[in-house]
Amino acid sequence: MLPIALAALFLPLEASAQKKRETFVYAPPSLSLSSDTTVVTACEGATLVKLNARASSPDGNPIRYRWSSSAGRIDGNGPTVNWDLSGLAPGVYKAFINIETGNNAGECNAFTSTTVVVRPCPPEKPVCPTVEIICPTDVVVDQPLTFSSNISGGSSGVAPIYNWSVSAGTITDGQGTPTIRVDTTGLAGQTVKATLTMAGYPTDCSASCAVSIPVPEAKCRKFDEFPDISRNDEKARLDNYGIELQNDPTATAYIIVYRGRTSKPGDVQRHTTRIVDYLVNSRGIDARRIVTLVGGTRDELMVELWTCPQGAPPPKE
Repeated sequence: MLPIALAALFLPLEASAQKKRETFVYAPPSLSLSSDTTVVTACEGATLVKLNARASSPDGNPIRYRWSSSAGRIDGNGPTVNWDLSGLAPGVYKAFINIETGNNAGECNAFTSTTVVVRPCPPEKPVCPTVEIICPTDVVVDQPLTFSSNISGGSSGVAPIYNWSVSAGTITDGQGTPTIRVDTTGLAGQTVKATLTMAGYPTDCSASCAVSIPVPEAKCRKFDEFPDISRNDEKARLDNYGIELQNDPTATAYIIVYRGRTSKPGDVQRHTTRIVDYLVNSRGIDARRIVTLVGGTRDELMVELWTCPQGAPPPKE
């Protein structure tokens, strides 16, 4: 048995060892926060950002997650949640995570945050309207043409500006409106193409249509007619006729001589020969351009002078 003094010496040492065994050393938890994107666009419908918190407790204690944000809605309460930013105005927003861990002897907290930028919608890409040109169907030589248009769709907020152009002819009315009127005088045999460009759009928004102006049917024209007149009067008329033929080198001259009821035999032939001789030798008309015809019988001898363009059927006797 130990002496009492020695026993007293050991008692404080035993109590000190017991107190040392009851001392706890706490290590702080670790925490990091990441998101699957840092920038979203406001006009892309449901705007969700996935948040992922990585936390650990060195002592192996359970971890409790508390989420919050400056705006929007956070769905979930574990380490991974969805942050719904739908409907928010462009700006900078923050999400916060606060974790708690520990036991009955004490608790530790850690917190951090992340930032996401909501950017505005990009400008709407311009869209051309549907442009339809309605061409005229009843086309008459030397008569004006009317082109009209139908415009539908396209980007909103753009005021339509009608800009017309034509390949031939002249716009006489309607520039800047859905319908124009085009003068086609002298355009027989040509094609008129009308193009409508819708100004106000940064892209080419245009349409066109074309119509052909018909060529009028070639017809012979009676230039002059006269009875059995004096030689000088006849020459004067033939001079004018010769000038007309020289002005159109492609025209054919038709000379029709009708016998009169009192005409003598050979009168028609003499008139025909005399007229052709004057045109060829005095007016320089190529004889190959002259066609002579003998008409029927009239009250008196009659001479008809005709000019016929290329392709025209000969005059009827």
